[in-house]
Amino acid sequence: MLHRSTVQRKEPGVPTNSRELSAHRSGVLRIGGDLPIHRLGYGAMRLTGPGIWGDPSDRDNAIAVLRRAVELGVDFIDTAEAYGPWTNEELIRQALHPYSGLVIATKGGGIRPGPNEWEALGRPGFIRQGVETSLRRLGVECIDLYQLHRIDPEVPLADTLGTLKELQEAGKIRHIGLSEVDVEDIQKARETVDIVAVQNRYGLDFREWEHVIDYCSREDITFIAWGPLGSGTRDPLQALGQAEGLEGVSATQVALAWLLYRAKNTVAIPGTASLRHLEENVAAAGLRLTDEQFKQLGASVVTDMAESVPSSE
Repeated sequence: MLHRSTVQRKEPGVPTNSRELSAHRSGVLRIGGDLPIHRLGYGAMRLTGPGIWGDPSDRDNAIAVLRRAVELGVDFIDTAEAYGPWTNEELIRQALHPYSGLVIATKGGGIRPGPNEWEALGRPGFIRQGVETSLRRLGVECIDLYQLHRIDPEVPLADTLGTLKELQEAGKIRHIGLSEVDVEDIQKARETVDIVAVQNRYGLDFREWEHVIDYCSREDITFIAWGPLGSGTRDPLQALGQAEGLEGVSATQVALAWLLYRAKNTVAIPGTASLRHLEENVAAAGLRLTDEQFKQLGASVVTDMAESVPSSE
């Protein structure tokens, strides 16, 4: 029997244990106005094999990371049919089903010819098939948030989104979002369907989508920031923990705190396959920057727009 991922949802608030390390300290927003989540979530893409292809090398560890994230108050998990492909959704079901109190978001609208290869495919029949198979892999009757992974330039956007709207009206999708889009794309999409979330790459050292965040904030659209820590080894982030008043705080924690400060409609979904890094990331939920620290950090990190970036998420 399938279970809805929205059953027994609890309002985010007091964590399930008394430890200070908890994502609940990041605050709460409501996707679409009715789906409450904590603002520090988890992106599951890294729980795959090399090239975002196949199973993780240590499946038991991957399951442990997912379950530990939930123990730490993370209640928003982002995945996609393209991760694996398919294996990431299956892993999440094995680790977390029946998702009591969790929001599981997934994405579709592309094919994977091989490792590190990604192609958009927005034909209505393919979109419908993708939703149906994601429902089965995740073990739910309704997907909380289904995001179009990429816009297919060969297919009219109204045709692609019209299919998602039909599936939403049929009760198989609760909310619809987009991924890696500009303002013009969002405006065009809203002519067909209600867009409640946009997922773009964004972080302290990659700020190409500043204007998209501002637009989403004005329009009450949730902005989901994927890849908020970049590669995790970039020089611009290494000195952040030495910033004035932030001595002893890790660079990743500072970067996540900066992102959560940036706009109240933003959700950060850092991904990791390490339990230690997961706990380090969640600890950022309790870090509060001053206005001056936020400004200084933003000015000190130069965005390198020419740097190559992953084509995933």
